[in-house]
Amino acid sequence: MNTVSDIPTPLTLLPRAQQGDEQAMNGLLAGIAPYVARICRSIAQDDGADATQEALLAIYRGLGTLREPAAFYGWVRSVTVREAVRTVKRAGTETTYSQMDAEQRANPLDAVHISDVLDRLSDAHRQVLTLRAYGLNEEEMAETLDLPVGTVRSRLHRARRRFQEAWQPAAA
Repeated sequence: MNTVSDIPTPLTLLPRAQQGDEQAMNGLLAGIAPYVARICRSIAQDDGADATQEALLAIYRGLGTLREPAAFYGWVRSVTVREAVRTVKRAGTETTYSQMDAEQRANPLDAVHISDVLDRLSDAHRQVLTLRAYGLNEEEMAETLDLPVGTVRSRLHRARRRFQEAWQPAAA
């Protein structure tokens, strides 16, 4: 009889998948697919399924380059965000980046307010705030968005200020 502890996790499958074990690779990709899909939906919205497929393919192709198993989820997140942004650019639609990961929300009403404030920001400001929420630093955001680091820093500064102004409007 199998118990929950007998079910392999992506991290336990990682070494075998990197060595070419197809069954381990399938289990690994199936295990991370919900995580990848959640990120892609929040970035690419209507193109989330395409972005998920592209991200999983990029993870499959690049898994051999991952040297530190402890960095697996951070690496997956970076690859996924990059592929989701690329998918949006290829589709020619503007990214709205208006939804945050549901597990990161403490109060469902706050999520509505955050989403409302993000919807009022420019696309460029939503992009940098969302990428920051996913844990990317300025250099990673610059690479993902194909922008100079200085541009990302100024956008991030302005986006934070605009978000704060919209979140807590000044008393009239």
